[in-house]
Parts: sequence; C-alpha cells; structure tokens
Amino acid sequence: QVRLVESGGGLVQPGGSLRLSCAASGMIFMVYTMDWYRQPLGKQRELVAQINSGGMHSGDTTTYADSVRGRFTISRANAAENKVYLQMNSLKPEDTAVYYCHAHMRSVEGVKEYWGQGTQVTVSS
Repeated sequence: QVRLVESGGGLVQPGGSLRLSCAASGMIFMVYTMDWYRQPLGKQRELVAQINSGGMHSGDTTTYADSVRGRFTISRANAAENKVYLQMNSLKPEDTAVYYCHAHMRSVEGVKEYWGQGTQVTVSS
C-alpha cells in the first residue's frame, strides 16, 4: 500500500522554526510532484510549497505561496528515499494550521494523487 506519512509539527513561539518531514512508502516508480498544503481552522486548504522533479538532466523546481516565500524552504532527500521536507523559519501566528503532504506519483497502484494524514503546527506565545 502506498502512503504518505508526515512528522515534525508542534507548538512554537512566533519567530521560531520547525521542520516538517513527509515520507512516501510503498512500491513507487516515479514521483512527479510533492507539495505541502495547509488548512487553518475554518478556512480552505491552500498550497504552501511545491517541488517538481526535474529528472536526470534538470534540477528540481520549487514554487511558494506569497505568504511564505523567503521564510519556508521545500527540499527533497535523494530520490531513492521519496522524502520531502519543509523548513519553516520566522514563523508567525497566521502560519498556524494543519499541514498536509501531497504527492503525485506513479506506483504499483497506477498514477495517483496521495495525501498524508496531516500534522498540526501552532505558532503562539
């Protein structure tokens, strides 16, 4: 069974940092994109950061929501691990949300989109 598992959420003071991790497990043949979304309480889920696989001859490309650009960094471990990180610095109370890992992959289950279970990030003094 293919699945995504997040870790690294928690409570942090404004200005602090957290690093989220997302690991994809199962028989995966290709990862096309891996993203982080977040959903504040009572609001819609929004894309925070995305990393696109550039393949052997191109580097990965990244995109960020305007609200996090310059503070958050998405990165991948080596391709064999199918793992992505979200380094969050200079956190603000408005970053408080459930953060979800999302991936578009080709696996033994076909080409599908997957979601993790979510991890809570709370920024508060």
